[in-house]
Amino acid sequence: MDAPRLGIGIISAGKVGTVLGAALSASGHRITGIHAVSEASRVRADALLPQAPLLDPPEILRRSELVLFAVPDDVLGELVAGLAAAGHIQPGQLIAHTAGRYGTSILQPALDAGAFGLAIHPAMTFTGMSMDLTRLTDCVFAVTAEEAMLPVAQALVVEMRAEPVVIAEADRASYHAALAHAANHLNTITAQSADILRRIGVEDPANTLRALMNASLDNALRSGAGALTGPVSRGDIGTVAAHLDALSGDPAETNNSYRSLSRATALRAAQRGLISQGTLQELLRVLE
Repeated sequence: MDAPRLGIGIISAGKVGTVLGAALSASGHRITGIHAVSEASRVRADALLPQAPLLDPPEILRRSELVLFAVPDDVLGELVAGLAAAGHIQPGQLIAHTAGRYGTSILQPALDAGAFGLAIHPAMTFTGMSMDLTRLTDCVFAVTAEEAMLPVAQALVVEMRAEPVVIAEADRASYHAALAHAANHLNTITAQSADILRRIGVEDPANTLRALMNASLDNALRSGAGALTGPVSRGDIGTVAAHLDALSGDPAETNNSYRSLSRATALRAAQRGLISQGTLQELLRVLE
């Protein structure tokens, strides 16, 4: 059986909101309106949702059976509370958000007004362009909702051709920390490695790192800690010491990152029996 088609409003026309709105529109839902403030957001809305009218949040709420709040985490609670206090939330309305940090408790003012809450967070970075629609097919969404509403949240994700994974309300912060640690810190260490290569005269650091990092990421996702490789996991203490000496003139953030991540790698290598306890202690001493 086909799921019921909904009138869906989008607040706001950021990179995530416009792409998810376009995905829901493509699955047959009607986009009742989208909120766009900046010129960039209006251009984005026009490109991905050309038939959707640009409306203020109260009017979007009045017209919609489901309203998707795709706003920054720190804005979400205050915005929902203000709209609820002003009487714009309708009983029986579906209120969804895309903030990774929160479950549905952040929507409590709307729930108190009789709405039903859904938290659907895509584990993906967005460009705000049509290419993101194709990438959704490889995307996992964290879904959080009351038990009776979980099928609704899961169905919305499936309709966007993505995969829903249920995350408990109490685990949302841990979930979001895991994603931020993987995605944001990968960006940081990539930039630091590129800086080192650039310092020694490599004109295209990205080209040098690409194959290595792609293979390393793929191996890590397939094999977990079993993919550990490199001088730390082999216990090559002299090589690690040489690295530290070579990095001594680089910015402290790079030096500290190398030391911290090498310590974490050494501990994992010891846990898996790749290095002895004696080698671990010597590595930790060198990395102090």
